[in-house]
Amino acid sequence: MKGGSRRVGSCLAVMAIAVLVTTRAVGAESAARARPEPTRTPAPGKYAAVNGLNMYYEIMGTGRPLVLLHGGMATLDYSFSSVRPWFAKKWLTIAIEQQGHGHTADIDRPLTYEQMADDTAALLGRLQVRKADFLGWSDGGNVALAIAIRHPELVRKLVISGANYTVGGQYPEVVQRIRDAQVAALLPPAADTGPAWLDGDNWPALVAKLKKLWLEFGGFKAEDLQKIEAPVLIMIGDADAVRPEHAVQMFRLLPHAQLAILPGTGHSTLLQRPGWVVTMAEDFLAAPMPPQPAVSGAIAR
Repeated sequence: MKGGSRRVGSCLAVMAIAVLVTTRAVGAESAARARPEPTRTPAPGKYAAVNGLNMYYEIMGTGRPLVLLHGGMATLDYSFSSVRPWFAKKWLTIAIEQQGHGHTADIDRPLTYEQMADDTAALLGRLQVRKADFLGWSDGGNVALAIAIRHPELVRKLVISGANYTVGGQYPEVVQRIRDAQVAALLPPAADTGPAWLDGDNWPALVAKLKKLWLEFGGFKAEDLQKIEAPVLIMIGDADAVRPEHAVQMFRLLPHAQLAILPGTGHSTLLQRPGWVVTMAEDFLAAPMPPQPAVSGAIAR
């Protein structure tokens, strides 16, 4: 398959593991093409009691709320360190760490996109955020879609990158690699461990929950996607773990969607192409909302 080796190489990035590999492989050339990163001075993180979790979040910037949803087996800082300072110039960014990720400890319940969506909605309720924009990468993109389905009143616009609304949205070799992956192979390198990562004793339990989520995800129904009235910007890399045909299908289902396929890019769009992501997302989020009431259902494309 053309580009197959790149896609297999980035397949574990659908679990945010290949972020650790892809970032190092990008090299200085890609870094030079990215928008320069301003000095980062994050606000101290805080915790909120949400649905049995002690959920961690960080707030940076001012303006309209923009909720940042990290990838699976990743943290908010790892997922968004390249782009958050730029968004914080114009938005009040609220970066969240989900159950079992980063500073948010795991609890005795499965991981599902629906549950993470409900946890996120509950946290926003605690913060008195009534409506927000959302930027979700990988699993975070799926969580963003679940929020739009289950809590549409919270959503103004969505930017999703590397999201798949069914397991079949990924290349078959990606799914097989996830199925065959052993816990030891998924442990981040020692240099990437620390307080922002789950400790080694709890890591196998998180891996087991995530593998179950990724392999048994029943998908979102087409009719539920068609009911999402919020505008959605869909991004994938042309060498993503998500098939371009799947992204096009999602684009056709969503009533107010835009599609961007980034050339020469894998699953880790925010890390490989932060300048492109920021520029396109800013333009999309700043554009006028579609007329209301929006027309629901299929749109000819």
